[in-house]
Amino acid sequence: MNLRSALFGCVAVAGALVSHDASAHMVNGGSGWTSGIAHPFLGIDHLLAMLAVGFWAAQTGGRALWAVPLTFVSIMAGGALMAMAGIPLPAVESGVAASVLALGLLVAFAVQLPVATGMLLAGTFALFHGHSHAADLPAMVSPWTYGAAFLLATGALHASGIAAARALDVQRLRIAGTCVAIAGAALVVAS
Repeated sequence: MNLRSALFGCVAVAGALVSHDASAHMVNGGSGWTSGIAHPFLGIDHLLAMLAVGFWAAQTGGRALWAVPLTFVSIMAGGALMAMAGIPLPAVESGVAASVLALGLLVAFAVQLPVATGMLLAGTFALFHGHSHAADLPAMVSPWTYGAAFLLATGALHASGIAAARALDVQRLRIAGTCVAIAGAALVVAS
């Protein structure tokens, strides 16, 4: 696959995202465990951001390989607790969409930041994702089971992003980042 056809495919997918319905990643009728595991996989915004965290952590290497994903999961739990406690966070969906765009750009341009800065950036994005996850808590499920499940799913997506980044050559990883960024731009426009 050449660069031109890869980017064309990315633009086509991003165009489809403009009509993406945020409620599409709701799992009705499932247990807290099922809903929590499914949520990050069914919301393209969460899926792409979490994979991109793994891409970027692998691309950066060193301590960032574990510190950035661990920070994301930890702060995401804090964002979820905020939502469960009724503490509002302005522009949650816009923040989630912006995270997809920003993380994609970081990978596309192979941006190298100090580990602490990368952790701060990942944590900021995670706050929005965690708040969004908890705000989508299905009725009649245990919030603790749901929360544990979406944290586990997030960790699995980060690990998948790391594994994918290690399997790709530098150019293909940057193309993947470009695709994430294009999708993020479409999500920003739609939010």
